[in-house]
Amino acid sequence: MAKSLYDTLGVSKSASADEIKKAYRKLARQYHPDRNPGDTAAEEKFKEVQTAYDVLSDDEKRKAYDRFGATNGRVGGAGGQNVNFDFGDFNIGDLGDLFGGIFGGGGGGGRAGGTRARRQPVRGADVEVDVQLSFEDSLAGADVKVPVELTVSCGVCGGTGAQPGSAPVICPECNGRGVKAESQGLFALSQPCPRCRGNGTVIEKPCPHCHGSGRERRIKTYTVKVKPGVKDGTKIRLKGKGEAGENGGPAGDLVVVTRVARSDTYERRGDDLVVNVPVSFATATLGGKVDVPTPDGAVSLKIPSGSEDGKLLRIKGRGAPKLAGSGKGDVLARVRIQVPKRVNKKERELLEQLQELQ
Repeated sequence: MAKSLYDTLGVSKSASADEIKKAYRKLARQYHPDRNPGDTAAEEKFKEVQTAYDVLSDDEKRKAYDRFGATNGRVGGAGGQNVNFDFGDFNIGDLGDLFGGIFGGGGGGGRAGGTRARRQPVRGADVEVDVQLSFEDSLAGADVKVPVELTVSCGVCGGTGAQPGSAPVICPECNGRGVKAESQGLFALSQPCPRCRGNGTVIEKPCPHCHGSGRERRIKTYTVKVKPGVKDGTKIRLKGKGEAGENGGPAGDLVVVTRVARSDTYERRGDDLVVNVPVSFATATLGGKVDVPTPDGAVSLKIPSGSEDGKLLRIKGRGAPKLAGSGKGDVLARVRIQVPKRVNKKERELLEQLQELQ
């Protein structure tokens, strides 16, 4: 076992609550029994991670652990190690509250009739998937079907883990309390029951479909409404559509990330769209009108006389829809002066005359 609960989660003692939660979710997914069937080492690691998170995710438990458990000793976890504390000016009468807080039970958690150390509900993990969009759909919006593989409640046993027609029974080793007491001299320490893993119940007839886990992997398809104006990398969050929670905890979220294809016509700049507009040398010099493509159709644009190559002319309100607020961005027409590769006799004569005048 790691030297401290912080080491178990791989975080520093100054880690924030979000950092602790993120580290826990990563390790819980890695060592979860459903992903490591029959791997006792992974199962023990999962227990250690669960114990560490139960303490460090609770402000009061974390304060107690930092004060009494991190300086001179270790807190026992799934492996059954002793708990050593630097007593200092600590009042022996506080031991019941301290251990009850750490292991989830009341002050009499190590005695017969004490409070059962119930496993805390755990929120399911968020799931992130990419969805491919054409440039046109990113501007117009679309309803997109998104298949995603998730861990959900077993469809055969309804999530109980027991064979249909049967049900989990009270654990005979801990009598349903979920913990076992181990004497440590002046006091008793509560450890999660090794047989029921702290649940208080055991499954005598496991469900043949999920092998007693109560969960299964299944592909579910959601229809995601993509709003007009999404950019490449826009995230759409569907609450409660992620991985199933544990011990009655809520499901995580499904995060859909839009991946927008490049356009052959437009370059996107925020809510503005840049489009190259070919202009003849004569039009750029004398001025004139050209048609400019926009998502809503072509627009006639006046080219000022003396326009240089690369000049940007703004067409307001014809760009991409704005996700935040209302309205649209603009279309920026970039002047591209076209030099003809071939000219006829008359054109050559006129150009030569112009050259002489200049």
